[in-house]
Parts: sequence; C-alpha cells; structure tokens
Amino acid sequence: MTVFAYARVSAQDQNIARQLDAFHNYGIDDEHIFTDKKSGKDFERESYKKLMRKLKKGDLLVIKSIDRLGRNYDSIIQEWKHITNEINADILVLDMPLLDTRTKADNLVGKFISDIVLQVLSFVAENERANIRQRQKEGILSAKNRGVQFGRPQKSYSEEFINAVRNFNNKIISLSQALHITKLKRCNFYYHMHRLSDLGYLQ
Repeated sequence: MTVFAYARVSAQDQNIARQLDAFHNYGIDDEHIFTDKKSGKDFERESYKKLMRKLKKGDLLVIKSIDRLGRNYDSIIQEWKHITNEINADILVLDMPLLDTRTKADNLVGKFISDIVLQVLSFVAENERANIRQRQKEGILSAKNRGVQFGRPQKSYSEEFINAVRNFNNKIISLSQALHITKLKRCNFYYHMHRLSDLGYLQ
C-alpha cells in the first residue's frame, strides 16, 4: 500500500503550508504529496490527474479537508465513488475522521459510514448555496429599492472633452487635433464620440 496526499489552494498567492505540515505530521514524504494551485470547480488539474494515474487498488489518499478535493459536492461524490469503488483505493480526511473509508476489523466504520457522511455534507452544502443565492437576490432587491445603482459607473465628460469631440464632429478641427486634446487613441476616441452622440451631446 502506498499513502498519497493531495493539497490544493485556489490561487497562486495562497499559502499551502498548513496542508503540507499536516501531511508531514502524518508521515507522508514530499515524493507522495501532490499539490495544485487552481480553483476547485472541477477536477481538470494537472497534479491531481498525475495523482490519479498513480493511485492503485489498496492505496490510501489523504486530504486535509473535504473542500481541498473540490468545492462542488456533486462532483466530489462522483470522484469519491470513482476512487473508492472503481480504483478501490481508500480516502482519509484529516479534519473529519469519520470520512475514512478504511474498513476496520473491530468496528463497522468504513465505506458505509463515509458515504453517509459525504451525502449529508452534500445536502448541507447544496442548501447553503441555495441560501446564499436567496440572500444575494434579497440583498440586490433591497439595494435597488434604496436607489443603489449596479454595474459600471457612467463616465463623466469635461466641457473641454465634449467641445473637442463636437468640434471634430462638425469638422472644425482635425482628428489628430481632437486626439491631442482628448489624449485618446483613435479607437477609444470614436467609442466615446458614439457615446456622446447617444447621450445627445452632439445633436
């Protein structure tokens, strides 16, 4: 049996040391630790896929917490079943000892209990996601009712800027003169000229 460990953080600037320390304390050497600095939205992660190619029947995969495996519980459950039922390896979650699929001779704790715990976690996570979405909708509605504006703020234009665009539009000054006054590149200048036209400044 080989013991592997998997650590993940979502961004390059996040610290992975706490997870690595936990694995070292468990007795896992760096050679058998796989790490990714990538979002947990799916399992398309380079080191994780390398780990899956090495994981064999009877091996043990150790993770610090269940969310380090991924953040989508539906996907986690599918991956959990793939590892435990298809590869026939075991999983241990250090922060939640009940999530330990190793069958022990002296009790019934193992795959059955782990599967139940995982299903409960999935249910709780899904409900929390639904609650978050509902709170977000209520918060946005409340803010709109108070007159809060959403989206990018509207750009305000100075009188000098408007006059330069208007003079160019009326062929009083050249494009190069207008670009010099507004300090814009050609494509940006035309973009803002169209905006000013839409706002009624060039009529």
